[in-house]
Amino acid sequence: MQKPRYALVAYLRNPAGEFVENLRRELHPDLPEIAAHLTILPPRPLQCSEISALQLLERICGNQEPFEVTLGEVETFIPITPTVYIRVDAAASRMSQLHNQLNTEALMFKEEWPYIPHLTIAKMTAEKPAQSAFEMARTRWSHFAGSRRILLERLTFVREDVREAAPSCWVDLAPVLLGRTLVSR
Repeated sequence: MQKPRYALVAYLRNPAGEFVENLRRELHPDLPEIAAHLTILPPRPLQCSEISALQLLERICGNQEPFEVTLGEVETFIPITPTVYIRVDAAASRMSQLHNQLNTEALMFKEEWPYIPHLTIAKMTAEKPAQSAFEMARTRWSHFAGSRRILLERLTFVREDVREAAPSCWVDLAPVLLGRTLVSR
């Protein structure tokens, strides 16, 4: 069995998150249910125990004040990957700074792609369906009337479920608060 990967995300439990989850189900109904989220630390193996990783997250995130980001427009990573996403506009540099501070010590990992703060809508199977999904998502998002502002204050440390019966599933391990210590699990 392969070793699990770990990530740090900020769930969007708001109308923008609901919008993305509903659109994802419509665009790619075969995808597993994945909660809308902003990825702070993309998936990676750990170089230490989960407890040590949580302590490192607590130390770094505890020194960061919560901050607000604003979601921008729908974009795509075509031709690199068939992924459709919403770009983070305001405070993308704060997300990048936090990412860079966390990508250290036992959480250090050479990522396949440069870090770009974004909210994934869907990763399609190929470029052509991704282009169609991009057009639909761009139109729908332009009509979204809810707030595009997100307060990042509560992050979640997650582990990939590597059982064969659970492809692309992630398990929440612990909440991590910006500006504070870890809350009780």
